[in-house]
Amino acid sequence: MSSSLAAAAAGFGSGLSLIVAIGAQNAFVLRQGVRRDAVLAVVGICALSDAALIALGVGGVGALVAAWPGAVRAVGLVGGAFLLCYGVLAARRVLRPGTGGLCTEGEAAGSRRRAVLTCLAMTWLNPHVYLDTVFLLGSLAADRGDLRWTFGLGAALASLCWFAALGFGARLLGRYLARPAAWRVLDGLVALTMIGLGVMLVAGS
Repeated sequence: MSSSLAAAAAGFGSGLSLIVAIGAQNAFVLRQGVRRDAVLAVVGICALSDAALIALGVGGVGALVAAWPGAVRAVGLVGGAFLLCYGVLAARRVLRPGTGGLCTEGEAAGSRRRAVLTCLAMTWLNPHVYLDTVFLLGSLAADRGDLRWTFGLGAALASLCWFAALGFGARLLGRYLARPAAWRVLDGLVALTMIGLGVMLVAGS
């Protein structure tokens, strides 16, 4: 039980560290939440899409490892290197912050259909989402062996919690996430998490 809980917690932390980075998808979810426009649909699309991509990563990397045992080392080294690079970039944002936070201004979605289509495009047409959810989380999950699906479940839960908080808590979160200082704190936590996970992944490969 303790091993499963640890794997799920590691998945939750890893997933959250990759999801909270400032991006168009987060800004869109926050804007929809502030306007209370198709929030449930948008949050559901983001969370379910992440869950599907995480499952693809966990299963795909797992199948690769089963077919080629040497892939564990290769995936671990490459995935660890990516995490270290991401961590360094997050740390750089802490030391050299930008001028703005997460902007919630802009035109409204206009209709539920437009909001859904926009959300789907931002999710599935973003190349970074495949690197984050499929490759990076898949490589971290592969390192957990038989507990990789538990790790993936934790990562999917992190996605659900983040997007639900961002969408339904937008009225409260918006005022804080619009401040650059808030993102410096988040980037600091992301940097520590990613660098720590990257070191462990490379060392264990």
